[in-house]
Amino acid sequence: MINVFKLATRNLLRYHRRTALTASLITLGIVAVLMFVALSGSFKALMIGQITDSMLGHLQIHRKGYVASIDNLPLNLLMKPGAVAKIEAQLQQMPQIAAASPRIKFSAMFSNFTETTGIRLNGVDPQREAATCPLLPGRVSDGSTANGLVEQGKLLIPDIIAKGMKVKVGDTVVLVATNQDGSVNGQSFVVQGVLESATGPGGRDAYLHIDDARSLLRLEDAALSEMAVRLHDPAQLPQVMQALGDTLGQMKNPQGQPALEIHDWKKLTPFTAIANMIDLLTLFIKVMLVAIVLISILNVMVMAVYERMREIGTLAAIGTPPRRILGLFVAEGLLLGLAGTVIGTLISLGAVGLLRAYPVYFDFGRQENLQLVPGLAAGDVLFIGALVTLIAVLASLQPAWKAARMDPITALRSV
Repeated sequence: MINVFKLATRNLLRYHRRTALTASLITLGIVAVLMFVALSGSFKALMIGQITDSMLGHLQIHRKGYVASIDNLPLNLLMKPGAVAKIEAQLQQMPQIAAASPRIKFSAMFSNFTETTGIRLNGVDPQREAATCPLLPGRVSDGSTANGLVEQGKLLIPDIIAKGMKVKVGDTVVLVATNQDGSVNGQSFVVQGVLESATGPGGRDAYLHIDDARSLLRLEDAALSEMAVRLHDPAQLPQVMQALGDTLGQMKNPQGQPALEIHDWKKLTPFTAIANMIDLLTLFIKVMLVAIVLISILNVMVMAVYERMREIGTLAAIGTPPRRILGLFVAEGLLLGLAGTVIGTLISLGAVGLLRAYPVYFDFGRQENLQLVPGLAAGDVLFIGALVTLIAVLASLQPAWKAARMDPITALRSV
């Protein structure tokens, strides 16, 4: 076997130009895929962080049926105080949980005394909400959160409403909401700050203190619309979802069905479609890599067979077994794949290191100076390297099989 690899190495060096060209194509494919994986992975993680850390949390717990009707923000599907207490107790027992924020979500009419528009309100506990969504305070473009995310009697309103209604920080506004029993209640608030959207213009979500939300809705108990949860490590999300499902899933409603639903961020935002598109593009790039390697190796090995007909005939004539000839050409394909993989991986790791040392900044919607931090997981590097090497071996099999079955006399007669 060692002699086969020595001979294969000698043959590749003998045709150094063709070998260099093929190895360069494989290297280019490896670099393209690894850099795309590193950059797209960084962009995806950054966007997920913007969504989860500024408004959603990593997962949310609701009463069954709430998410299906979430566009209407129904008050008849609030979680009862008993269920809330059990949720809080369960979350406190899980070391993976970094923070959890109780919320009351509802719709209301927003008036500046001259104009009125609809608004979506989030009643939150300021400290717990800031811990669950640490990027939320940074979205306050005008105003201050020095005394807490949102003070009692005050509002954080979205910029689209502030501009459209010509409302500024310090102005007094009125919220009018329909309560659970169908009655209407109004209450005045002072604008504490203006919020930029997490991913660009749009959005009508405002924030107020959870006690103000209960007062406006005349809620006398600790019922909640949702519990948003943040994890120490987002990679533990599947395990946490499973654990919560096993415990909270035992709570039943009067119909004997699970009383609660647990949703991760993917089920709660349309950005999931963009994340899936990034994954699809990554798969497409990998397929392109396979095609490049396959065509490159196949071309080299076919040409090697035709150019070395007399050499193959000589090897067969002196008694070299067909399997040894087969192994020789397969070894050449394997060495080409390994060389391209190693060189491409080293170049990619160097490029990733440079991008981390000299980071790239970009703007996304209203978010400015977002930093890409590319990285390559060992699993991705090993998988892509193994895939390229395997394809290189498979691509060399057909020409190698042809060489091994060649008739010695016919081969020796070729020019």
